[in-house]
Amino acid sequence: MRITTTSLAALLAGASLLAAPGARAAHEIACRMNFSLSGWSAFYKTSSGAGEIRCSNGQHMRVHLSSKGGGLTFGRSSISGIGKFSGIYDIREVLGTYANAEAHAGAARSARSTAMTKGNVSLALSCSGTGWNLGVDFGKFTISAD
Repeated sequence: MRITTTSLAALLAGASLLAAPGARAAHEIACRMNFSLSGWSAFYKTSSGAGEIRCSNGQHMRVHLSSKGGGLTFGRSSISGIGKFSGIYDIREVLGTYANAEAHAGAARSARSTAMTKGNVSLALSCSGTGWNLGVDFGKFTISAD
């Protein structure tokens, strides 16, 4: 009976080691991005820029930003702002393409907020800037490592 109990304990310990690599971190981390973007739109909308992401666990990275889409939209603008991520357990999860839809209007100075998602990850942007724009558009917002 002693051999069976020891064998069962060893088998359970080995199974827990196999399951460990796929397990997530114990808790969600807070990540924040400071960024700037500039671009234009005339039915097609495009902008690009850069940012830096810092997380509550000490991770940080510089990123390249790109936004492309289309709709009934016209304008030119330069913006800067802050993005807050949710659903993050490692900084690498912020990379990728987010879906977004936006209605916007501004002249000279403007401010706006946008929320977008990528699977379980959400990103809320708050920004202000200069330029002029008017329209409604749908598109994608891509964050890549710099």
